[in-house]
Amino acid sequence: MKHAELAQARLRFEGLKILVVEDESIVSFLLEDMLTDIGCEVLGHAAALGEAFTLFDRLRPQAAVLDVNLRGEMVYPFAEKLERDRVPFLFATGYGVAGIPERWQRWPVIQKPFQLKTLVGALGQALSGPHSANGRGPQNPSLMSDPPP
Repeated sequence: MKHAELAQARLRFEGLKILVVEDESIVSFLLEDMLTDIGCEVLGHAAALGEAFTLFDRLRPQAAVLDVNLRGEMVYPFAEKLERDRVPFLFATGYGVAGIPERWQRWPVIQKPFQLKTLVGALGQALSGPHSANGRGPQNPSLMSDPPP
């Protein structure tokens, strides 16, 4: 990501309080580094569904980054809570968009591994709200994966 793009991302996301829901520690900390680089404040990490609910109630994040499969537990019940509470989120998963049920494809989906620029784009989309994948709203380009090197 170019210096000017990074500075622009910092202006846009400065102080945004985020919860990371990811069961792989190394990925969770990588996400924290990336989010911190663009000005976000990572409030906490949840590696399991129950932990995600607990941290959400205690920390009240403004947005979330969600892995889909948390050691065999699917994250969708937590995504439902986020939607009910109007907290934007994105999915960061190794499955890519093909592994996301259609009901959830209106939220940004980035496929692991991803670059900072992809995360920035998806976070911006998430903050603008869910998008229709059926043509009645902005198409969700996530459906984003980084181009092969």
